[in-house]
Formats: sequence, structure tokens, C-alpha cells
Amino acid sequence: MATDLGQYARVAHGYLTYPSLEGDIGPWMRQNGREVLVWSLNNYLGLANWPEVRAADARAAAQYGLASPMGSRMLTGNSQAHEALEQALADFMQKEDTFLLNYGYQGCASAIDALTDRHDVIVYDQQSHACIVDGMRMSTAQRFGFRHNDPAHLEHRLGQARAIVERTGGGILIITEGVFGMSGDLGALDGVVALKRRFNARLLVDDAHGFGVLGENGRGAGEHFGVQDDIDVLFGTFAKAMAGFGAFICGDKKLIQFLKYNMRSQIYAKSLCQPMVEGALTRLALMRQHPELRQRLWQIAHRLQAGLRALGFDLGTTQSPVTPVYLSGSPEEAKALTLHLRHEHNIFVSVVVYPAVDKGTILIRLMPTAAHTEEDVQCTLDAFAEVKRHMEEGRYDQALTSGGAVV
Repeated sequence: MATDLGQYARVAHGYLTYPSLEGDIGPWMRQNGREVLVWSLNNYLGLANWPEVRAADARAAAQYGLASPMGSRMLTGNSQAHEALEQALADFMQKEDTFLLNYGYQGCASAIDALTDRHDVIVYDQQSHACIVDGMRMSTAQRFGFRHNDPAHLEHRLGQARAIVERTGGGILIITEGVFGMSGDLGALDGVVALKRRFNARLLVDDAHGFGVLGENGRGAGEHFGVQDDIDVLFGTFAKAMAGFGAFICGDKKLIQFLKYNMRSQIYAKSLCQPMVEGALTRLALMRQHPELRQRLWQIAHRLQAGLRALGFDLGTTQSPVTPVYLSGSPEEAKALTLHLRHEHNIFVSVVVYPAVDKGTILIRLMPTAAHTEEDVQCTLDAFAEVKRHMEEGRYDQALTSGGAVV
């Protein structure tokens, strides 16, 4: 298709898309045999290579193997460890109950499908993650998008939704995110909650990037805004702050019991494997015992973002460690820029182009972690100072037309 990301495979495959990073997960890894400083991993707290985490993963893998438990949770895939992790997460998140999910993307999508039917209306932030969009595609509920973090437009959409459910007898589900993973800004949960109460709606929050990062204790965006109790369906993942895979949903006991018997992605798919369950228990304990990891993450993020802004780069409205750098240019210029960063400065960043962002926009997304150092930040700022000069001089465009390298 002319509008999908595959149209750029000729200039991007193996480099901007499907690159290979090798070595221990951390700030410095190997790409095409070159040591590179990596700003593209969701290892927020740096737990991926903590000795306690590696030991827990290895111990569980040796004891159980990757096949255990064999089967879905409902039939043969349950264990005391699964239930212990659910209880630990419920306690930490201050919710009545929790349901483990084998994967985050399909789990979030499947929850939306399970929670809504043709009598209901979904009102969602238009910048919501693809898993939310795909969940709504599966659902038979009507849906209205509201402009990103726009309370007036949300109120208007809720008025439309209320008029529909008064006829159908259904309910209204508001969906937004705690942290928007591309732009880094926070969902305006305080304003959303006020409207939720007024319109007697329920609220689902995808807090994949907020869990372990935001709030006094790392509970996420709900804790940050003081509205944790008002989030009816709280989704989190192990793939970001906890450096693993799998996910969970928190809520009241009635909700969780319903999901256990109605989420098709969990009923008809293999349970979360035992090593990840055991490893997640260790990760959660470390996250609670070491608040300095979260503090370190924010120190690195603030230093990086302040430095980039001082150089004149546009970071949009990020309020989280997610650090987007917005530039103008073509996908081909994005590749030239990336070649420059990787070959001249040994810096690996993720670059996003149309149709994932507006045409003519290049988005470089940097993901700070607690494992990065002040020296990592400084050498990155030095490299971006050169990037800015090269862009102002049109060198990336020149390199493309001449077929040569950026010098």
C-alpha cells in the first residue's frame, strides 16, 4: 500500500526499521558490529540487567522451562505464583483485584472488546495507542474520538454518547492514556475524571508508560493526579518499567471476575510463562524497595530534555521521560540524519516518519533510563548540537542528492 510504513522499506529496512541490537540490554549495545549509545529501550528503571532480576529469570527458567505452564489460565495454565503476582499487583496499585495478561497489546485490545457491546458507546482520546484503536475495531460499540486532551470536546462527545445510551440502555466507556508514548505528555486525568462523574461513565486508562514511573510511589498517572480510585479499568504492562513482557488489568473484584471469563485473548491463549511470572514478582519487589531508581530516571530525563531545549530543539509538550524531538524533513533525510548519528557519534535513536507522524515531520524519540549516565547525556547533547548545525546548512539533503556521506 502507498500509505503504509512498508513504502519506506527500500530506504529504511534493517536500519530505521527492523534494526538489530545485540548484547546485554543497557545504554551501550552493538548494532552492525558497532558499539552504540542506545536511547531506544523502554527499560525505564534499568532493571533488565540487575543481578537480582537476571538471577530470578535464570532460576525460574531452569526450574520450570519456558513451556510451563502449558495451556490457558482457565484450563491448565494457572499456578500459585500467578495468583501471588496478581495479589501483589493489586496491593501495590491499591485496587481490589488484578488479572494477569499474557501480552499487553492483545490484552488491552481484548479487554475493550470484552467490556463493551452494541448498546454501549466508547469515547476515546484521538491519540490513543494502536492497541486501543484495534480493541475498538473489534468491539460492536459505537465510538466517538475527542481531540487530544481537550476537555471541552470530551464534554461534547459525552453529551452525544449519553443521548445514545439513554435509548439503548448501555453505558459509556471513556478511554485515554496515562502517558502518551510518542509525545510524552500526560492524559489530563483530573479533568477526565470530573467529566466521568458528571456523565456517569466508566474510565479505562492505559498506563503502560506511567506504571513504575509516575506518582510518589510509582503507581502511575492515577497516583500522580490523585485519582487512582476513580480509574475503573487500569491497564499496565511489564514491558516498560519492569523490563519484561506480559501485562495486567486492575479494578474491582466484579470487573476482574468478569474479565477472567470473557477476555478471549486469555481464555483461548497460552498463559503467561512461569519464568516471567517469577521474574515479575522480583521486579515488582525491587521497584518498591528502590525508589532511587525512579528518581535517577527523572534526573537523567530532566538533564537530557533541558539540554535539548537549550539547543533550540522542539520537544513538544512532554511531561514524562519520553523525549520526542520534532524536526522537518523527508524519510530519506531522516535516514541520512540517523546515519550521521550512528556512524559519526555512535548514538542509536528511533526515528519515526509518515504515516506514523504527519507528512514532512521527522520524530526522533529518546527514552532515558535510570541506567544512563551524565556522560551519556552530555555526549548525546554534543551530537545533537552538530545535528542542528547540519540541518540548518542542509547537509542531510545534500548527502542524499550527492549519494555521499554527511561530513
